[in-house]
Amino acid sequence: MRTNSIVMSRGRIVFPLIGTAALAVSGLLAAAPAGAATPASHSGTSWVRSCAVVRTAGEMACNALRVTSPTAEHVHALGVTANATPSGYGPSSLLSAYNIPANGGSGQTVAIIDAYNDPNAATDLATYRSQYGLPACTTASGCFKQVSQTGSSTLPSANAGWAEEESLDIDMVSAIAPEAHIILVEAKSATTANLGTAVNEAVKLGAKFVSNSYGGSESSSDPSYDSSYYNHPGVAITVSAGDDGYGVEYPAASQYVTAVGGTSLSTASNARGWTESVWSTSSTEGTGSGCSAYDAKPTWQKDTGCSKRTVSDVSAVADPATGVAVYDNYGGDPGWEVFGGTSVASPIIASVYADAGTPTLSYPASGLYAHTSSLNDVTTGSTSTCSPAYLCTAEVGYDGPTGLGTPNGLGAF
Repeated sequence: MRTNSIVMSRGRIVFPLIGTAALAVSGLLAAAPAGAATPASHSGTSWVRSCAVVRTAGEMACNALRVTSPTAEHVHALGVTANATPSGYGPSSLLSAYNIPANGGSGQTVAIIDAYNDPNAATDLATYRSQYGLPACTTASGCFKQVSQTGSSTLPSANAGWAEEESLDIDMVSAIAPEAHIILVEAKSATTANLGTAVNEAVKLGAKFVSNSYGGSESSSDPSYDSSYYNHPGVAITVSAGDDGYGVEYPAASQYVTAVGGTSLSTASNARGWTESVWSTSSTEGTGSGCSAYDAKPTWQKDTGCSKRTVSDVSAVADPATGVAVYDNYGGDPGWEVFGGTSVASPIIASVYADAGTPTLSYPASGLYAHTSSLNDVTTGSTSTCSPAYLCTAEVGYDGPTGLGTPNGLGAF
């Protein structure tokens, strides 16, 4: 049985205490049943990955990290309350951090692409939105739709790890664009082809904003995957940069998407009220970034240290130690939990695009590079030592881990 502790201090979160039942972890990940896990830990916060190890080329992993314990200091001071109330950043904190207006997304549809089925997606979504006073988004009203990769109502087999990812994704859309409709498209497995087919279906169903919180190793086939699955002019397609530190995942490396890196987000006594740095736990865990081996550089990227596609374009919160509240009640999960990973950042950015309105550019990522003053430049932190240094270290202006920065209103989107 897992239980949560609830702690708030000066607007900053402390995380739920959760027991040892978890999912297999290590390296890049793909779909698998729940199993034993070895938690990662940093600054007194431990977490596990929601999806299991990728064993096969062409497999993808979700980038969700579930917090399993807070610091001992917080447990001792405040005790434990069983998953009754959320800990982690909720909608009001995220809107404040990124200067996003409330009640955004009206008239827009955001699609979430994941593998396998979350049988509790609709009811868990209802709980999250009710908790935070957000408008209901139900299947009956047409606001929420859950379909297979071919658009049918015959859904794939269920998977507890990917269900956590799906809950995280739809909750972040709810937080940032509460008036938007949501389409959850579930691929029948976590292969590049099936997830890519789900992207195509989402666009076919009318979504102008498509979030992908998964990735796998680059390959020489990626340029052909770009053409088959991710080249949708006039659609904002966001992709998580990955949780394995310095290095590039696909499809974040696609020249046609917005690659989304991760930050640590904390309250601060400055004019913004918040501060951010590169999310990095160790050389093997933190936001992905770097220079693609195969994908061509889009014309709007002007950095000179990488002749091909550079990851990332933009970023948002991803550190599990400054994570977000999520409600997931499938596969033994207790309800309210805290999540990190670049899986948090991708749906946040897709939803900011939705708040800004229907894309007017063929490739919306290009607009970010033309409106850098409407982003919070992240200038501290690194994931590794690399050459040139900006590919793994934050600096003034563009850098790999955080791209051009994080949202500061809607102007860049």
